[in-house]
Amino acid sequence: MKFRLTGREKSELLGEGILTFVLLVLLNMSLYVIVNQLIRLNPGIATGFLQIKMSMYLGQRYIRMWRWGWIFIAIMAIIDIIVIQWRLTRRYRQMQLRHIITELHYIADGHFSHRIPFSVKGEMQRVILSINSLVDSTIKAMEDERRIEKSKDELITNVSHDIRTPLTSIIGYLGLIEDHQYQNKEDVLKYTHIAYLKSKQMKSLVDDLFEYTKVRQTDTPLKLQQLNIGAMLEQIGASFELEGQKKQMEISVKIPDESLMIEADPEKLARVFNNLVTNALKYGKGGKNIYLSVENQNNQSVKIVIANDGEPIPEKSLNQVFNRFYRVESSRSKETGGTGLGLAIAQSIIELHHGTIKVESNQDLTSFIMQLPLKHDEFVKD
Repeated sequence: MKFRLTGREKSELLGEGILTFVLLVLLNMSLYVIVNQLIRLNPGIATGFLQIKMSMYLGQRYIRMWRWGWIFIAIMAIIDIIVIQWRLTRRYRQMQLRHIITELHYIADGHFSHRIPFSVKGEMQRVILSINSLVDSTIKAMEDERRIEKSKDELITNVSHDIRTPLTSIIGYLGLIEDHQYQNKEDVLKYTHIAYLKSKQMKSLVDDLFEYTKVRQTDTPLKLQQLNIGAMLEQIGASFELEGQKKQMEISVKIPDESLMIEADPEKLARVFNNLVTNALKYGKGGKNIYLSVENQNNQSVKIVIANDGEPIPEKSLNQVFNRFYRVESSRSKETGGTGLGLAIAQSIIELHHGTIKVESNQDLTSFIMQLPLKHDEFVKD
């Protein structure tokens, strides 16, 4: 929408033009009278004008030159037009600026969805675009801050829930022992064993929480070294072979013939792969196979896939599986799930390596697909 003046502003601008015109006419008349008096009091000036007039000719003909008065009036008229235009343009810009400031105050009063709706010509339009862009970035920053605060609240809530449950059991069973509410030594051993298991659950949560907060920091140091990613996957597959047999799931590893060397932190990557294979064994109900594969991507990056043919992840959960404390199963039972931080930690570790991770799931396969650069200082574009 183009900028438009209000009726009052148009009248104000017209009044400004008329007043300027009247003042300039009065000034011109005063100058004309002064110059005319100087010429009359100095005959030499009049003679000079006459000589100039008589000396001007074009070819064989004399140029008919106006009286000096008409020349003076023409020059002053041109100057007056320039001055009036400058004054009106300046006044018009001031009105535009006043409207922009009014709109800016309206936004500052809390109307953050509002933007300066009109457009103008020249440099002022850049100011309007900059203001609207600044408001957009400010709103985005506020929304990000609210989202972070909400995320912190959810983090505290989830941690409190997951710690309170085993802690309640520990206090309960130790309380039975403290109050001598047991019949024999076997009861004492039973209560202490349950308290021990619950304590290990709490330690697991605290360890995962510590690891999550550590890898979420962008300045977390990585112990980078040249790593044969194919050999590493083979080692991961072999370490889970016995557990896979217990779950009646076969682990297959597919790697290229040539060695694929990448620059990475082997300890942290091993945590990612271990977590993904563990999840495949734990949640791949009805599945018979777990597939690990790696392939070269144009000598710039590697594509790593850990997949299983078990029960698929519901579509509504695909966009949330990497959220901290999120579990696909609705309950927060320790019998069916861990802390809910494993995939969030995996994502953070992959991002620390300047890579990407995503999940795809259908009736045939659930696949976690990772891309990692061959060199740590190269970013992978998905």
